[in-house]
Amino acid sequence: MTTSELCGGGVKTGYPRLCLGREGQESAGEIGSGTVELKEGPKMIEIRLQGRGGQGVVVGSEILARACFEEGMYPQCYSLFGGERRGAPVAAFVRISDNKIYLKCDIDHPNHLIVFDKALFNEKEILKQVGAGGFLLLNMDEGYLSAALKDYTVGTIDALEISKRNGLGAVVNTAILGAYVRLTQVIGLDRLLKVIEETVPGAVDQNVAAAREAYERLSVM
Repeated sequence: MTTSELCGGGVKTGYPRLCLGREGQESAGEIGSGTVELKEGPKMIEIRLQGRGGQGVVVGSEILARACFEEGMYPQCYSLFGGERRGAPVAAFVRISDNKIYLKCDIDHPNHLIVFDKALFNEKEILKQVGAGGFLLLNMDEGYLSAALKDYTVGTIDALEISKRNGLGAVVNTAILGAYVRLTQVIGLDRLLKVIEETVPGAVDQNVAAAREAYERLSVM
């Protein structure tokens, strides 16, 4: 499956390992070691998106990074995946900050975790990865209550059902992003919808509708 298929109609372009500066220049960031220089204390958020090939995980991370950039933040994103086939596990990562990001190591302990496929949901792994106070967004068709996750803000959304109803099939990324911005308030819905409109050349109305519906239907545990 190509990048152009992963938003229920394609995307104009992809930005692998995208690093944006406020001047609008793009560069391919390498994964290595680095530091973060923040003028007014730590204000960086690290996000992990995990799912399977065909769900639009990587393109979703790129849309999120682009929306944060247009909101005035500094984003950085990259992805990790095995065989390029539908159904293979995929992980994408986004860092956002109000200062330039110099850190280029992997994200091992994200502040926010987005799970595209409930079959990949593992409570023990979440407790290892995400610190108390973190945000979790789960794509599942029922609510989720767990005493083990009481220190997290947990949102659930049936993104698959929303995407199918809007003619997007199993590509759930824009629905997931709509729920994510409602859960975290990292950016506004209008900003996300604008970037979706600018990024997705096909099925634009369907993707916008899926994001808006998921924003409205998010359940917070």
